[in-house]
Amino acid sequence: MAALVMTGFPGFLGSALLARLLARRPGTDAVCVVQEKHLGEARARLSEIEATEAHVAGRVRLVVGDLTLPGLGLTASDRGSLEDVTEVWHLAAVYDLTVGEEVARRVNVDGTARVLELCADLEHLTRLHHVSTCYVSGRHDGEFREDDLDVGQSFRNHYESTKFEAELLVRRAMAGGLPATIYRPGIVVGDSRTGATQKYDGPYFLATFLRRQPPLAVVPAVADPDRVRFCLVPRDFVIEAMDRLSVLEGSRGRTYALTDPEPPTARQLVDRFAHRLGKRVVWVPLPLLLTRVAISLPLVERLAGLPAEALEYFASPTTYDTTHTLTDLAGTGVRCARFEDYADRLVDFMVEHPELDSAAMV
Repeated sequence: MAALVMTGFPGFLGSALLARLLARRPGTDAVCVVQEKHLGEARARLSEIEATEAHVAGRVRLVVGDLTLPGLGLTASDRGSLEDVTEVWHLAAVYDLTVGEEVARRVNVDGTARVLELCADLEHLTRLHHVSTCYVSGRHDGEFREDDLDVGQSFRNHYESTKFEAELLVRRAMAGGLPATIYRPGIVVGDSRTGATQKYDGPYFLATFLRRQPPLAVVPAVADPDRVRFCLVPRDFVIEAMDRLSVLEGSRGRTYALTDPEPPTARQLVDRFAHRLGKRVVWVPLPLLLTRVAISLPLVERLAGLPAEALEYFASPTTYDTTHTLTDLAGTGVRCARFEDYADRLVDFMVEHPELDSAAMV
């Protein structure tokens, strides 16, 4: 029986994707490589999935491993059981704007190198599916195309730079003959139908910032809020798109930007969240550097709920081409929901579920 390997379970994307992949591959089982410290959570998540998706029952095996170790830290027995693997889904990464360089490099870069080593050893491999990010673009000024990668850009943080380096490794392996597809989600937010998410980062920092202010909320305009666009994408579109694109013969060798082709401007994002929270907004023009220094003060950052690292995205000069994505999904019925149609659900879910936070799975 064929099998697929997945890293990144029970993360936000992997948890939603697993059942879809197995539904589309009735003769395939799955092996999920899970860190030992996340094994309990992975077992609980798998039980939840099996309870609602009958076709998953008995088809998923959780094995303890570590991306940063040779052979993914798998036992000889587990490694030997991968001989029938035909697909590898590499979702695991540190999704955190504040991550330190050492951790980011070990997980995002070294981890990807270990996955590529595994792929080289799989005799029946037909495809590596690598989940990157639109933000390999760094601070690129202008449109970043799906075929672009190294365009001389600088980076805002170690998350961006190490995901860029990881994609470079995958591109080099592809040039050497590795069959692969690269997916670049934008800033992934909750489900467009329910608002459900696992953590509050990205635009949720803005919602927290607004919630902690009086009815007349002040928002720093560190760039033109009518020109800066936020590369948001609801989880359900990312999952549905990867599911459909993964089985297309023409997707082999392609890179897909999985994000809203008509993303909201900074003003639209702020105004929509503010309206749902019952706030009126006053935009105050402030230099980015000065604002970042002010927000970086420990007390200010805690009170505001807006990390200094997130501020620069309010001045991002980058937009994203989605031509490959739109072309190859044409006729499938899979399309990205409009921000204005699901924004309120994101805010409502956040208000109704205060138990969640912004912590990344590491």
